[in-house]
Amino acid sequence: MNRLLRWLGCGAAVLVLFMIVMYSNRGTLVTLVLDSRGLSEPFVGVTTNGTVRRGLFPIKRSGADTTAVLSAARAFLDSLGEDANAVKFPVDSDEWQRWSNIHLYDRQGIALLAMSEEQKAKAYGLMSAGLSERGYAQARDIMRLDTTLGELKGGDFEWYGEERFWFTIMGEPHGLQPWGWQVDGHHLVINYFVLGDQVVMSPVFLGAEPVIAPSGVHEGVSVLQDEQNEGLAMVLALTESQRASANISASKPGNNNRGEFYSDNVVVPSTGLNVGSLDAAQLSQFLTLIGRFVGNLADDLAEVKMTEVLQHLDETYFTWIGPTSAHAAYYYRIMSPVIMIEFDHQRPVGLSHLTEDAAPQRNHIHVVIRTPNGNDYGKGLLRQHLAQRHEASEVAMRMRDGFVAQQASSEGY
Repeated sequence: MNRLLRWLGCGAAVLVLFMIVMYSNRGTLVTLVLDSRGLSEPFVGVTTNGTVRRGLFPIKRSGADTTAVLSAARAFLDSLGEDANAVKFPVDSDEWQRWSNIHLYDRQGIALLAMSEEQKAKAYGLMSAGLSERGYAQARDIMRLDTTLGELKGGDFEWYGEERFWFTIMGEPHGLQPWGWQVDGHHLVINYFVLGDQVVMSPVFLGAEPVIAPSGVHEGVSVLQDEQNEGLAMVLALTESQRASANISASKPGNNNRGEFYSDNVVVPSTGLNVGSLDAAQLSQFLTLIGRFVGNLADDLAEVKMTEVLQHLDETYFTWIGPTSAHAAYYYRIMSPVIMIEFDHQRPVGLSHLTEDAAPQRNHIHVVIRTPNGNDYGKGLLRQHLAQRHEASEVAMRMRDGFVAQQASSEGY
């Protein structure tokens, strides 16, 4: 009996030790689970039916200027010195796909909190060079609101804070060869692929809880209010018949985003209202709404993307879930062959201790922007670039072999 009790005591001690280790490394555990689920299948991309449409994203001159973001990336790497290798990954690395908006996640690269003031300035400079003035300001405010969340959780800055955002560089910043950068943290993720003067900025995740800082060092800071209000204004601008088509569910009991982390291959059918039925005034309002999200890109790059969007308006759908009253919580989606935008009022998570209402609320917002049909992370462009390079290499080898054979023949071998 004494031996059994000792054995049980040892077993209990081992179990407690195991639980302590797992708790202290819970971020690593969560990451392993998410990675095993999210990277278990080859990348396909967001589609409406499981099949990628080819030919939507050719390699071509866009006319945009990417020299500023290229220079900013090089300056950021130079500022890191010997630590630069910690942020660098191959351009075709699956590190692109290893992002999450949740706080319990082990991120790669270097966090702002580990940088010197000069390095932070260069990191922010990289973001500023790639984004519009408004897009950069909102990204920084999202970071600041993460400090607000930490304050409202009783000073929890182990997991929350405006410097808990990690930077990585994919490939080598170059004027002609493919490369990119990523910012990854709670409620802010930006994937930014560059090939010459072409840029793909997706997936992008924007969010906040709270969306307006009620107190603390950033009191009054707010984000995503225009995206919220202009979305509601859009659905209210529809006729009764159009609104009935757009609104696929009048109730919204939970979260509705489809394209968040590790959803690279999600199938999202075209539902709701085809925007081909909009009149001129409605269409202008709808394009302004799309521009609100696309406009996070630097201005000339946003113009290129909007031109792309305009080419597919007859295949674009506006979907709404939830009520349309003034203070309602709701979800809406814009789905096109070349862009997917999701706006979602979510259930409380970080601030659930401050409310007994578990329903979606305006104080917690998630936004997702993706490039469907295989071009998230610029993978469609990269695939074509690598194929062209392979073809050019084969042509060069055939020319070399032909030249060698011709020389051998002329010399009598």
